[in-house]
Amino acid sequence: MSTPPKFTTTTWLIIIIASIGFLFDTYELLMTPLVAAPAIAELLKVPLNNPMVTDWVGKLLWIAALCGGVFGLLGGWLVDRFGRKKIMAASIFLYSFSPFCAAFATSLPMFVFFRSTTFIGVCVEFVAAITWLAEVFPDKKDKEKWLGITQAFASLGGLLVTGVSVWISKHGAELPHWGLPVGLGATDPGSWRYLLMTGILPAIPIALLLPFVPESQVWKDRRAAGSLKRPSFGALFAPELRRVTLVTAALSACAYGIAFGALQVTVARVTPGLPELRETSKTLAPLRKEAEGLNLELNKLAPTDPARKDLIAKIKENFGKSKPHNDKVKEMADKVQLRQELGGLVGRIILAVLLIWGISRVALLKIFQIPALILLPLTYFKLFEQGGSAFLWAYGICGLLTVAQFSYFGEYLPKVFPLHLRGTGGSFATNVGGRMIGTSMAFVTTSFVAPMLAGNGPLLPSHVAMAAGYVGTAIAVISFLVGFLLPEPKAED
Repeated sequence: MSTPPKFTTTTWLIIIIASIGFLFDTYELLMTPLVAAPAIAELLKVPLNNPMVTDWVGKLLWIAALCGGVFGLLGGWLVDRFGRKKIMAASIFLYSFSPFCAAFATSLPMFVFFRSTTFIGVCVEFVAAITWLAEVFPDKKDKEKWLGITQAFASLGGLLVTGVSVWISKHGAELPHWGLPVGLGATDPGSWRYLLMTGILPAIPIALLLPFVPESQVWKDRRAAGSLKRPSFGALFAPELRRVTLVTAALSACAYGIAFGALQVTVARVTPGLPELRETSKTLAPLRKEAEGLNLELNKLAPTDPARKDLIAKIKENFGKSKPHNDKVKEMADKVQLRQELGGLVGRIILAVLLIWGISRVALLKIFQIPALILLPLTYFKLFEQGGSAFLWAYGICGLLTVAQFSYFGEYLPKVFPLHLRGTGGSFATNVGGRMIGTSMAFVTTSFVAPMLAGNGPLLPSHVAMAAGYVGTAIAVISFLVGFLLPEPKAED
C-alpha cells in the first residue's frame, strides 16, 4: 500500500489560498443584502423606505445573478483553456477590486456594474478553485479531505462580513474619508462604502502567496504533450456526458432553489410574522402605510420641486417613529440569519467528515436530502406558527442540510467530468443550474406563490412562510428523485 506524500510548505500554501478564496466568495456575495438598500437610497437621493429602493434591490439581485451565471459559464471554459491557477487568480482579483470600486460609485449604474462584476468573479473563482484543488493533490484521500475542509471556510465568510458590518456601523464616523463620496446632507461617507472597501482584503494575501504555488501538474503535462483536448460546451452533451451534465445541473438548481426560494426569503420576509413580533408588526402596519403614501407622493414630484423638502421631512419623522419597532424586527432577523450561517458551517464540517469516511457519493447525498423532505414542511407549516427556539433550531438545521450540498457538489463535480471539461462542466452545473435557475426561486416564492396564497388581501409574512414551505418542499422532492439518476464517479487511478 502506497503512503500519502508528505505535506510540504507548498501544500499548506495551497490549502491557505483555497480557504481564503472560499471564505471571501461568501463574504463578497453577502455584502449585497447589507449594502444594497442604503447604497441605492443614497444614489437615487430618496429615503431608505421608498418603494424605488425595494424595486432596485430586486433588480440588482436579478442582474447580478444573471451576469454571474452567464460569465461564470464562460469562466469555466477559460479554466479548461488557459489553466486553473491563472483563471482562479484573475477571478479573485476581479471580485476583490470590484467592491472597492463600487465604494466610490456616484451613480446607480456604476454601483450595479461593479456589484455584477463581483458576482462574476465569485462564480468563476468557485469552479476554478475546486478544479485546481482536485488536481494539485495527488493522493485521493487528501484530495477529498481538503476539498471538504477548505469549502467549510465559505460559511465563515457570512459570519465575518456581518461582524465587520457591525464594527463599521459603530466606528464609521471615526474613519478617514479616503476620498469617498458623501451623500446629500451628510457629513461622513455612508457605512456601506467602508464595508465595500473591505472587499479588497483577499487580493493582498493572494498576490503574495500565488507565486509560490503550482499550476495543476496533470493539466500542464497534458497540454505540453499535446494530448489535452480543447474544451467546448457542446461536448458536455455528448452521449457519454449528457446524463451527468443534466443531472448535476438539476441537482445544483435544487440546492440553490431551496436556499433562495425558502431560506433566504425567511430572514427579511418571514421573520416579521413570528409570534414574538406580532405586536410589533401590528404597530408598524399603519406607520408603513403612511410611509408608502408619502413616498408615492414624493416619487410623483420632479427632483427640483421645492415641495419635496416638506415631504422628505415627514418621511423622516415617520422613519423616526418606526425605528424602535424596526430595530426589534432587525434584531430577530439577525438572529435568524445567524442560525442559518451556523447551520451551514456545521453542514460543511459534517460533509468533510463523511468524505473522509469514504461513503459512496449517491448515498452521501441522500444523507442530506432525506431529512430535508421532513424538516422543510415541518419548519414552515408548523414551527413557524409556534416561533421560539424550536423554529430557530429547525431553520438552522435546514441551513445545514442545504449548504452541505453546495460543498458536496464542489467535491463531486471535478470527478465526473474529463480533465479537459472539468471547469466547463462544473461551471455549467453551478452557474447555469444553480445561480441562474436556482436563485430565481426567490422570485417564484415572493412574487408568484405568496401573492396567490394571499388572494385579494394584503400579502402577510404568513403567506410568504407558506409559499417558502411549498416551494422548498416541492424542490426537495424533485431533488430526492433526481438524485437516483446521479452516477457514481469512476474509480481514480
